[in-house]
This record gives sequence, C-alpha cells and structure tokens, in this order.
Amino acid sequence: MSADDLVLTNARIVLADRVITGSVAVRDGRIAAIDEGSAVRGEDLDGDWLIPGIVELHTDHLENHYAPRPKVRWNPLASVQAHDAQVAASGITTVFDALRVGIDEDADLTGHDMRRLADAIEAGVAGDRLRADHFIHLRCEVAAADALETFELFETDDRVRLASLMDHTPGQRQFTSMDHYRIYYQGKTGMSDDAFLSMIDRRVRQAETYSARHRDEIAARCRARGIVLASHDDATAAHVAESLEHGVTVAEFPTTMEAAKAAREGGLSVLMGAPNVVRGGSHSGNIAARTLMQEGLLDILSSDYVPFSLLHAVFMVADTIDGIGVPEAVATVTRNPAAAAGLTDRGEIAVGRRADLVRVKLDHEVPLVRSVWREGKRVS
Repeated sequence: MSADDLVLTNARIVLADRVITGSVAVRDGRIAAIDEGSAVRGEDLDGDWLIPGIVELHTDHLENHYAPRPKVRWNPLASVQAHDAQVAASGITTVFDALRVGIDEDADLTGHDMRRLADAIEAGVAGDRLRADHFIHLRCEVAAADALETFELFETDDRVRLASLMDHTPGQRQFTSMDHYRIYYQGKTGMSDDAFLSMIDRRVRQAETYSARHRDEIAARCRARGIVLASHDDATAAHVAESLEHGVTVAEFPTTMEAAKAAREGGLSVLMGAPNVVRGGSHSGNIAARTLMQEGLLDILSSDYVPFSLLHAVFMVADTIDGIGVPEAVATVTRNPAAAAGLTDRGEIAVGRRADLVRVKLDHEVPLVRSVWREGKRVS
C-alpha cells in the first residue's frame, strides 16, 4: 500500500459471516485488503467496531426538514443538506429518500413540492454537496386521485430506483383496526368525530375509484423502467399474491405473520421498521419486527422516520435475540438492502467493494458513530 492509501487498524471488523480483529486498507475508493492483526501503520480504531456503510431503503425523514411546521416551506436544497447530515451521522452512506406520490388532503404538501425536493437532491449530488449517496424512492399512494399525475413528474428521473405501492385506506392493511386508526389519526390531526367519519367515507370511496387502476398502471411503468417494486403493509396472503403479480420483490412492513410467511414463500425480501425493533412493537398495533426476526422472516430493516434507529436496532437485536449475531444483524441494514436494490458494489466489507465504512463504539446500550467514510473519504 502507498502512503496515500487509507488504512484502518485495530478494529473489530464485521465481515459477512464473522467478526475479526484486524485492519482494512482502502485504495481509490475501494477495499483493497483485509488482514487479521494490527497493521504497522494506519488510523488506530482502538478496538471499535467497523461495519459496512448502512443502506437505507425507506426514510420519510426529508419531509420533516422541508415542512418543519404547518404552512412552512424551507429552502429545498438546505432541507436536503440538513437531512443528509443527519443521515450520514447515523452511519447511513446510501439512502433512498422517500417522496410521496399521491397526496392526502391533510398533508399540506403537493406533488410539485415532491418534485422540488427531487430537484434539490439531484442538485446536491451534481454539486458534490452531500455526504451520503442519494437515490429516490417513490411512495405511491394508489388510492389518491393525483397518484398517477404526480408519478408522471418523475417519469424521466434516473435517480428513481425504488417505488412502493401503498394504500392507507382505513379498514385494511396498516389500519385493519379502526380503533387503532382513530387513535392514530385523530391524535395526529385533532379532527372531530363527525369529520373523522366523513373522512373515512371519502377515502373508502376514493380507494374504490382509484386503487386498482393506479396500482396496475404504476407497477407496469416501473417494470418497464427497471425500477424495483415494493409492496406496503400487506396483511393477507391474497395481498402478497397481488404483489407478486405486479412484479414486487420487496415486502415493506407486512402487518401480520400470515403476510410475512407468504412473502417469504413467494421469494420476497421482507422489510420492517427499525423503530419497531427499538420500541418493542408497532405503533399501529401490528406484528412486531422482533417476532418476525425470531421466526427467521425478516431480511431488511428501514429507519422509516428515525435515521439513527437502524444502528441502534442492529446492536439491540444482536444482544437480545437468540441465533442472531452481529454479522447477521448488520446484514439487515447493509448487505441485504443493497442486494434488494440491485446495488452489488456495496453492503459488505470485502475486497473490491466500495469503501463505505462506519466506525462504531458501543457506549452502554446506545451505539456511538465515531467516523463514517464513503468511497474511502471521511464524510462524518
């Protein structure tokens, strides 16, 4: 190795199938060598963990920076940079920013707001302003009247690599329990009982009008463009069968054991939320992610609405679930999501892979990110 190469030594290196103590050498943004034992020179990691850069497939977090208060819109590029800084500091080196397609009337956002954020992501990438590698995930609310119209705003966008087919109509999928839906929605909006019942009626009628047509059309357009398709909140084996017919390869947030088992039998990668793991259960009263992990039915974790939850969940799982060690837990946020998204150049500490790396120190039960490198360059 030359004097200009990056060498990280005295680290607990998480490989695909084991943990070793040793060093990793990086050349031209790629992992050039992995050795057991300490290197003669290099940056001493003092026995900290070294894991692959985290790959995040579904985060809704960007909207919080763009619309931090009702009726407030922040500068889109500043919003993206703030989101990116938090993502990178959480150990995420590849992120699929979820932008909604199909807008609920209470969202206080439009399809054009989503397009502005996509433009800002692309400007940030083009200007080398971002720490993580950013792609776009379209969250397609198929029951919304404007879903197809908003999808068309992204028709020629090459950064779109993933789309999820979502339907949050009350009474099914995520909200099969109307009691849970009432608690969630009225708690969030402060809506009166009469207004709540009127909204439910309106959304059910919208779903009857749009859901099937939009699901079919958006899925067909994604398949034609090679965009990875995900289902969302499947609750039954019939939902999973429908997803398979549409060419779905990732099952996001199945809400029942039945759906998770059907997804696994159908060859889908099963994704659940890391906040579900950290909190110990679903905020909607659905199946717990830990339960699926214990049954061997979970492949990928997503941060959903808390970027740091990925790293937190990894070490929590490795510490508390029998049969899942650190390599297996780390794979749920690195190798497995990278493979599901078709990103074969990252997600694992192996010679030839991208040098996306995270130095982690365990401090009590909450891990501490000490350094992050993307393609061998320190970004956090």
